[in-house]
Amino acid sequence: ETLGSTTVICTDKTGTITQNQMKVATLVLGERQWLADQNGLSQAEGFADAWATMALCNNARLTDDHYLGDPTEGALLLLAQGLQPIGDLAARFPRLHESPFDSATKRMITTHKAGNGQPNLAYMKGAPEVVFKKCTHRLQQGERVQFDDATRRQALDLYEVLAARGERVLALASKTTDTDAASEEDFVYLGLVGMLDPPRPEIAEAIDKCRSAGIRVFMITGDYHTTAESIARQVGLFTGDGQVIVGEKLLAMSEQELSVLLDSRELVFARSTPLQKLQIVKGLQKKGEIVTVTGDGVNDAPALKNANMGVAMGVSGTEVAKEAADMVLMDDNFATIVLAIEEGRTIFSNIKKFIAYILTSNVPEILPFIAFVAIDAPLALTVVLILTIDLGTDMLPALGLGRELPEQDVMKQAPRRRDERLLTWPLLAMSYGILGMLQAAAGFFAFFVVLYQGGWVWGAELPTSGLLYRTAVTSFFAAVVICQVADVLICRTRRQSILSAGIFRNKLIWVGIAAELGLLAAISQIEFLQPFFGTAAIGWFEISLALPFAAASSGAG
Repeated sequence: ETLGSTTVICTDKTGTITQNQMKVATLVLGERQWLADQNGLSQAEGFADAWATMALCNNARLTDDHYLGDPTEGALLLLAQGLQPIGDLAARFPRLHESPFDSATKRMITTHKAGNGQPNLAYMKGAPEVVFKKCTHRLQQGERVQFDDATRRQALDLYEVLAARGERVLALASKTTDTDAASEEDFVYLGLVGMLDPPRPEIAEAIDKCRSAGIRVFMITGDYHTTAESIARQVGLFTGDGQVIVGEKLLAMSEQELSVLLDSRELVFARSTPLQKLQIVKGLQKKGEIVTVTGDGVNDAPALKNANMGVAMGVSGTEVAKEAADMVLMDDNFATIVLAIEEGRTIFSNIKKFIAYILTSNVPEILPFIAFVAIDAPLALTVVLILTIDLGTDMLPALGLGRELPEQDVMKQAPRRRDERLLTWPLLAMSYGILGMLQAAAGFFAFFVVLYQGGWVWGAELPTSGLLYRTAVTSFFAAVVICQVADVLICRTRRQSILSAGIFRNKLIWVGIAAELGLLAAISQIEFLQPFFGTAAIGWFEISLALPFAAASSGAG
């Protein structure tokens, strides 16, 4: 229900928009770019230190067929192994200390024992703009030289080039230290690693569906703004002048400025922290939006918990994220969320169809008793036949409406209001005021035509056990059933025509129609059932009396 009324989706990038199949595409050593599979890379200047950083400043582990651990670290480890066997490197340089990567520091530092009386080795990898600030030197022809402003700007330019291609970029650095826990200063810049995580092929269509459905999609990622914008344009998140808001800018915004920003149609939040993700969700909710949030990490739990609908990743998600969420995606795929929204809208619509159909038959069931009391008319429908309608002819067609497939335009409608009710005045007016009255009119018309043709006149005595009365009552019941057939067909769709929906697409509807017509035939034509139901045999003439009213119902629907 909540997904069906979602107005904004705040989604992750990695693994949700993309395939979470990270692979190193580019390696920058010094001022030169190398493709990951380019010949001569392992002989390039500075390769040995960069290779050691990728292999040792890493918590992933190689397995016989792949790796275990974070996809980014796994991609680095696979590249290192492919260029030069890692072997027992971790055993030869045991780790002494680790300063882990998190959303605040955006870098990881590990310290390793070198042995043979040599100083310890420290390696760093992380966001380039963070790592650059920690570096005071760079390598040139095997020597440490000053990492000055000009060289730093050159490295930043290369970073922008890689990010503009949609690559996720990490900077590598190393140094020697006499301590077991290396400080963050005086590192030597080694180079950049650019990794590609291709977008899922179905994402563009899914985002286009959201746009048609009046749902805005905001991407919230920890990646660099150029990388985030490149991916956003690749998958169609940006169709015009979309805005990329970095975490620092968001931090400086007032609540009013954020509220104005959140009115934008296309937004990507880059270098965002989990706290900022929560801030965005709360800001949207204050504006009355129904917010669906995706997340996989421990830090995503607050946003998942506070969202109207929290969706955790079933493959890459942590247990904390799954516990905090309302729903778990078993394939980590954004397109699945869109399918779930479509399903939510369809379920709500089908419940309304079910209610509209069920309510309609109440009118021809109650009016005979009102007429019997108010104007002393013969009772046109018995209690047994009312129960036959409610428990027999109504049941299967109504269940069939609950199984109706989505209408073609279900994802082209604006999200419904969260406070929209199942029972609305238009629905009641249609069910009771139009279709129900037509069913009742069909029943009374058939009832009195049969009576007058049998010689009865108003006010004359009419024995309830007589053949004429039972035939008339059966004709009333048959008229209701015939109109029910027309009613269930028009209830199948709320906006499009029955022809465009596919007349025979919902087989359960036709099973229900066959069942109610079969029940009508049984209780009217099988002699030993007639005494119990108080019915009599009727022919095609009595059946045809209801057809004009059934046709009118189809036109009214």
